[in-house]
Amino acid sequence: MDTPEERTPELPDTRTGPPFMAGERESLEAWLEFYRATLPIKVGGLTASQLCQAAVPPSSMTIAGIVRHLSDVERYWFSNVAAGSAEVARYKAENSDADFNDYSEAQALADVAAYTEELASVRELAAAVTDLDAPLPALRHGQQLNLRWVYTHMIEEYARHLGHVDLLRECVDGRTGY
Repeated sequence: MDTPEERTPELPDTRTGPPFMAGERESLEAWLEFYRATLPIKVGGLTASQLCQAAVPPSSMTIAGIVRHLSDVERYWFSNVAAGSAEVARYKAENSDADFNDYSEAQALADVAAYTEELASVRELAAAVTDLDAPLPALRHGQQLNLRWVYTHMIEEYARHLGHVDLLRECVDGRTGY
């Protein structure tokens, strides 16, 4: 008898949309958290092979690569820029495209788990920044920026890549959803 292939956890969709009447920080954080909660739902129930399937030729983009990329951008923006640390990227320390391209079926399920671990850390770092307007410790392209900009950028980052995941997931097994 064959043993079932290991899969990512299938999570129930318990998301609630961001509030319509919220202050600026509450609104930014609610949208970012909504998108953060969306990714594990979209990858739920996939095998390592499915996570690594490049489904839209000629693109080499995969769900595993997007998960790895979002883990790295979370670390970069919140650990390095917002908190001013010098955390090494999880995936692209030596190759700037390794997050998207150096995935493997052997690591794919662990990469999905690492995404969740990264979020626990970066949420605390963002919460420690009390002023959306204050310059953050690190510079971006030699210029100062604030947490408002980081939140807005991360919302854009997730919106773009979750659209990619939608298309890839539909190609992998036909599943769709918001």
